[in-house]
Amino acid sequence: MKIKGSQILIQALKQEGVEVIFGYPGGVVLDIYDELHKGDIRHILVRHEQGAVHAADGYARASGKVGVALVTSGPGASNTVTGIANAHLDSIPIVVFTGQVPTSLIGTDAFQEVDIIGITRPCTKHNFQVRRVEELTRTVSEAFHIARSGRPGPVLVDLPKDVMNAVAEYTLESFRDEDEPQPRPPSKKAFQVLDMISEAKKPLILSGGGIILGGASQELREMAWRTKIPVTSTLMGLGAFPGTDPLWLGMPGMHGTYYANMVISHCDLMIAIGCRFDDRVTGKIDTFAQNARIVHVDVDPSSINKNVMIDVPIVSDCKSALASFNRLLKDKNFTVTDDQRRDWLGMIDEWKRNVPLSYCHSEEVIKPQFVIETLYNLTKGEDTIITTEVGQNQMWAAQFYKYDHPNTFLSSGGLGTMGYGFPAAIGAQLAFPEKLVVDIAGDGSIQMNIQELATAVQYKIPVKIVILNNGYLGMVRQWQELFYEKRYSQTDMTYAPDFVKLADAYGLAGFRTAKPAEVEEVLRKGLSTPGPVIMDFQVDREECVYPMVKPGGPIHEMTLGGREMVN
Repeated sequence: MKIKGSQILIQALKQEGVEVIFGYPGGVVLDIYDELHKGDIRHILVRHEQGAVHAADGYARASGKVGVALVTSGPGASNTVTGIANAHLDSIPIVVFTGQVPTSLIGTDAFQEVDIIGITRPCTKHNFQVRRVEELTRTVSEAFHIARSGRPGPVLVDLPKDVMNAVAEYTLESFRDEDEPQPRPPSKKAFQVLDMISEAKKPLILSGGGIILGGASQELREMAWRTKIPVTSTLMGLGAFPGTDPLWLGMPGMHGTYYANMVISHCDLMIAIGCRFDDRVTGKIDTFAQNARIVHVDVDPSSINKNVMIDVPIVSDCKSALASFNRLLKDKNFTVTDDQRRDWLGMIDEWKRNVPLSYCHSEEVIKPQFVIETLYNLTKGEDTIITTEVGQNQMWAAQFYKYDHPNTFLSSGGLGTMGYGFPAAIGAQLAFPEKLVVDIAGDGSIQMNIQELATAVQYKIPVKIVILNNGYLGMVRQWQELFYEKRYSQTDMTYAPDFVKLADAYGLAGFRTAKPAEVEEVLRKGLSTPGPVIMDFQVDREECVYPMVKPGGPIHEMTLGGREMVN
């Protein structure tokens, strides 16, 4: 029996296990929306197409499944580009379906036509334009396979209107991920890594987002505990290793902990797993881990020797590599005595004692770090997912909230997208309706996609928004303070909405305080109130994020709230 392309699309999505789609309708996708109206795939109507892609991204990061977005042609398609680029840089598996004008009109500058294939080619893992309805089923299956296999990433599928109207026989076609050969570390290199661990006096594990994407958190923990090697994780890797473990060093880099940066600068062996050595992590390249031999494990061979020169490259998914290391450690009955690590761990403990993460608490004005600490004390546990916007709020959330579980910290890493956190929180909440989801935001970044409050209210999505409101574009203002002699050019955000009144206008609860003594009370009230909630904390306007490494500087040279630390 022949059915329409729009019906084939829905059947193909069901075959892929799609349960929820984030989207926004328009003329050329009306046939698809008509089929969605008849079916049982849940559709979430966002208020902007960028919000749809970020929500699909958040859904994917929280659940490990492929997130799905659906938009119309022209501006609908072009509005997705920031979200797609964001997912591309952070290797997040999403599939974005865009409507397109009929094939006979492609290239004629027809109404609401854009070359979305050409526009997104640099920021997708792959993209397709379906020209024949007979190609549709296989294309959808291939798109999902590409999105989730190897190094994950976004895939775009462009759907001309006439293809959705055309009819064809529906036949099941699918790529089977289990048939895809996974790269594994050569046994010779695994033995080499074991020898290097045995010889090292000051070893370090640097883990990245690949650990979480590859589902390798437990293998990482087993290796670290067996070898007693301290662990630091990039922003994308937070939660891969417990933030409350004694071996945990915190995040490294520009706003990393003092002791994480010092360990990188003094280690003699670095085992880097699932990271890409971003410039915000490495600082000045020729001083990064300059005393260490470096092992780099990554599923993407193009990431190896791209930014940092490697001694032992291993092209493998993180889970297979770590499982191989752990088997070898177990087979060789590898043990590390307290004496073998005493000097190294003792040096690290001294760094932790001398220069901990800290701030000057005030009884007069709310410190943003205090809000994060209080939130952590009230919500810690695997049943809480934290998303962030981008800027100071993001860094304080990374520094002062302890993540013990993977997939519980969702943030825009590579692209640094303001406006990411709130729609991502909506996606995460739909993936896990029973969990508490909190978006930590700044007053500037929350306004980027604040229209999604309507989405949260419409679908009763109980996301909690914590706004660290300093009346500035805080991170840009911090750079202006430190490097531009406090010329605060276009960073003053005091002309902003009253967020409590705005919450009321959208139909959700809103709370506010400017008093440190009321922070816990407002958090308790906001977290316990049903439905979506805004909590507006009016914090110290000129509080800065420390430690801080100057752009392009060595990561062992840090500023700590007005004083330089060089070791």
